[in-house]
Amino acid sequence: MDARDLVRAGKLMWSVKVVGTAQGLRSLRSAWRRRRSDAVGLERRGRELARMPGVVEGADPQPGGGVVRFARSSLRVRVTAGGAVFCGWDGAEPEPSYALDGTCPEADERVVLEPDTAGGWRVVSERVTVTVSRTGEVEVRTPGGVVLRRDLPPRWWEPAGAGAAAEHGEAEHGGAEHGEAEHGEAGARWLQRSEVAADARFFGLGGRASGPRLRDGTYRLWNTDPGGSFEPGDDPLYLTMPVQLVVADAGTHLVFHDNSWDGTVTLREGEEGAGSGHDRPGGCRIRMDGGPLRYWVIVGTPPRVLQGWTALTGAPAVPPSWALGHHHARWGFGDAEEVRRVVAGYRERDLPLSAVHLDIDHHAGNRVFTVDRGRFPDLPHLAAELRASGVRLVSIVDPAVKAEPGDAVYDSGSAEDVFVRDTKGREVRGVVWPGEAVFPDFTDPRVRKWWGGLYAERLAQGFSGVWHDMNEPVSFAAFGEPTLPRSARHTLEGRGGDHREAHNVYGLAMARAGYEGLCELRPGERPFLFSRSGWAGLQRYGGSWSGDVATGWPGLRASLSLVIGLGLSGVPYSGPDIGGFTGFPSPELYLRWFQLGAYLPLFRTHSAITAGRREPWEFGPRVLEHAAAALRERQRLLPYFVTLAQLAARTGAPYVRPVWWRTPKDRALRDCEDAFLLGDALLVAPVLEEGAERRTVRLPRGRWYDTATGRAYDGPGQVELDAPLSRIPVLARAGSVVPVAGPDGVELEVWTPCQGRKGGGGGSLVVDAGDGWEKTELVRFATRLRGGEVSVEREDGGEAGYPVRVRGEVPPPPSNRSRGRR
Repeated sequence: MDARDLVRAGKLMWSVKVVGTAQGLRSLRSAWRRRRSDAVGLERRGRELARMPGVVEGADPQPGGGVVRFARSSLRVRVTAGGAVFCGWDGAEPEPSYALDGTCPEADERVVLEPDTAGGWRVVSERVTVTVSRTGEVEVRTPGGVVLRRDLPPRWWEPAGAGAAAEHGEAEHGGAEHGEAEHGEAGARWLQRSEVAADARFFGLGGRASGPRLRDGTYRLWNTDPGGSFEPGDDPLYLTMPVQLVVADAGTHLVFHDNSWDGTVTLREGEEGAGSGHDRPGGCRIRMDGGPLRYWVIVGTPPRVLQGWTALTGAPAVPPSWALGHHHARWGFGDAEEVRRVVAGYRERDLPLSAVHLDIDHHAGNRVFTVDRGRFPDLPHLAAELRASGVRLVSIVDPAVKAEPGDAVYDSGSAEDVFVRDTKGREVRGVVWPGEAVFPDFTDPRVRKWWGGLYAERLAQGFSGVWHDMNEPVSFAAFGEPTLPRSARHTLEGRGGDHREAHNVYGLAMARAGYEGLCELRPGERPFLFSRSGWAGLQRYGGSWSGDVATGWPGLRASLSLVIGLGLSGVPYSGPDIGGFTGFPSPELYLRWFQLGAYLPLFRTHSAITAGRREPWEFGPRVLEHAAAALRERQRLLPYFVTLAQLAARTGAPYVRPVWWRTPKDRALRDCEDAFLLGDALLVAPVLEEGAERRTVRLPRGRWYDTATGRAYDGPGQVELDAPLSRIPVLARAGSVVPVAGPDGVELEVWTPCQGRKGGGGGSLVVDAGDGWEKTELVRFATRLRGGEVSVEREDGGEAGYPVRVRGEVPPPPSNRSRGRR
């Protein structure tokens, strides 16, 4: 065992305490079985030869760019009509891809491929220029010639037996489209080093507990259940993506390596004036265990980059409006009566509640698509009763199926031959909550169709949505990795391959199966689905959540990191387990977590069966009072959240944005990790430190109003604000329009603009058209301060059409204003 095995074995003891020694013994047997399976099913790597592209030999024009030929490889460069750049080595094409939204983007027909003066080639487009040196170095530049990234010539390692094929640069793919040969050889491992500006900061890579700014270090690309719980520093977690957002003074760009194999990304921030006075550039090294070397680069402002990413990978699913309210969950609801008592507790205290989530304990023997009739004798009646009071039921769905004849799901799956098999054609068996289990192969369209049909049972039980768990996928293991054997065979859309390529897209493919099944079963409703694991493109089917974040102040900070990081990776709807998944939060910690959650897309309390309660009234009258205020504010902001959800689908902009979103050249903001923008209008500064009742808030450029006091502050700079237990600091941008819920419907809360021609503002409203697929109308507003009075008009002309409430005082002369310090 290595150190990671020892840590995992320790964490496994947590599970054994919960589910018993018998399950622990099964996990031990499963780990040995997995090791034997891979020893038989995977070929050992022998002697390998390194290969680099060699010297350029010529180029062939193609739509959007062309193919540059080298002595031992080739590079395809294509610029799409939307300005995204594709680079594929060794003949790699954009498709097939699990990340792309079904169709390959059209090429920009205006792009020119031409030789440059240094012996290489250049692809010139309106938005970006790509230069390829004579030895395979690739630079992405702005139209003005500023270098955003420099990718050094890649290096491959191939089996020595590749022989002559390696000399001609053909060995990596071995004749297969994705480097996955017929019998599962790994193909070529590869390494690519890149350089970025010395002042650049890295973000993204999916859900990371340390961040949102990614410091120097190595980040693994392998979806992993850390076991028990996690804190900052634990890596990897459940949802990794090879998606980086790089922000520098020269510009912002996103790079996505479209490869689902196991790999690592090593980041190194640069240093200005290092050594002899020259800048040391920032660096990135990505190393993959196999698969194609292909990647996309999108350049522009942060909003434009995320919009380009959405165009490439698909629009985020819009959750039904009820899913933007407060959710209460627990692993450990004893029975239907306990659920009723919890809901009654919210109602009696006049606390808004939108949904209750049932965990695996409502299943019969933890078996998916079943109900424990003893504890939930009439689940459809319970669901109808709750829905009549405005509360929905949401069900957990795990992929593992109890491997036992007589189990209806197992019998159906066996008859349809849907489960993952090993190299000898036997069902791959693992151990999860129901005991010995098998796993559907969601990379097979036929299996996705079968699985999607099973959601009819959930709908019949009265559930309004689902959350996917344990879908990294997890198989408990006393040592080694807690997942399926790497040699396990997968369909991979008919191409064939093994778990090395399928692992990271397993949760994504499961989300697709569930989403498409729900769409077919209830075509008039937008599905509500969120998933613990996934990959690039998950947003097409739903959102995610933090997973099992540890209870503690570090876990609170990690919660914010995950939400911002996922949003910058293209998944705008997510949130943490408020209070942490494990342990017993102090009243102060619970309240500060709750106040943060009230401003995040998924607002959900949740905890483990061994953890303390998470109902607000369990922490005393003072916490209850302040949590109730946070709940009421979330309810008041629902029209704003509905608008942000629709804007995310239209533009890719996450609900929760880093404070540098509109001013990425502000270096101080790039390093700010303890606050965020909610849309464009609000700046939220959660309290992340124990005992703090004041905190420093860094402001972007412009005027900001403290929403609690109405006092105005001018940025850029820092201000000290009160943060009593009753609230966290929230500031509104001058001139902004925030749709809120009033007594008689939607109202427009307008924050006084600044004086002058540049002092206007605005905002947007998308009216909730229901939870179906009805077309929604986007209304944009403009605000002005004229003669001491605030005006609000539609951008297309005419009156606002909604009640308007102006907040924030008309600004005094400049000498009397509060200004932030740098």
